[in-house]
Amino acid sequence: MSDAPTTYTGAVKPGGPADVRELGRLTVTKVAVDAQMSNNCYLLRCRSTGEQLLIDAAAEPETLLPLIGDELATVVTTHQHWDHHRALAEVVAATGAATLAGEPDAAAITEATGVPVSRPLSHGDTLTVGDCTLEVIALRGHTPGSVALVYRDPEGTPHLWTGDSLFPGGPGRTIVPEDFTSLMADLEARVFGPLPDDTWFYPGHGNDSTLGVERPSLGEWRARGW
Repeated sequence: MSDAPTTYTGAVKPGGPADVRELGRLTVTKVAVDAQMSNNCYLLRCRSTGEQLLIDAAAEPETLLPLIGDELATVVTTHQHWDHHRALAEVVAATGAATLAGEPDAAAITEATGVPVSRPLSHGDTLTVGDCTLEVIALRGHTPGSVALVYRDPEGTPHLWTGDSLFPGGPGRTIVPEDFTSLMADLEARVFGPLPDDTWFYPGHGNDSTLGVERPSLGEWRARGW
């Protein structure tokens, strides 16, 4: 496998350096922004074409734009919450990147940022970063239009970006029981069901994990209701 070098940990802090993971065909750069919220932003770069995609322009364009450099094709906003798109307008203005988000959240993102969503996303859609393909997984509950992205590495394990829908230790925050039930159902049917234990996932805040580490706790999460 040409999976991650052992030096990648995914443990980043606002104001600290980015962490870089070199897959066979894709480079993943993880950086944390905003000392209060500590949002993770992920820059994906196709190693053969150089095309780039950013997951969540959360804050600090002064941090994100030097990482991006001259060209950015796409920004995906994982969900409508304010802390995940505060730098969207500045990043798009500087790069001309296309903006993608889950269809049920698109209007709220545009209202908050002034940036039109150029492509609303639905469950099962695909998008590309150069020669690499990402699949869209809709995870309804944290917000109506939350999306995750999965890259099925042909040379290694799957990689999954979950926004605020899945963290080490449990699902994302929900307000009412119906939303928790919806999110858990989608996580079980669309994430833990089809994807293997060695799937590495990257959340919107904090450290990474694998589905295998979290899978034994699914029953506990359902029982506690959060």
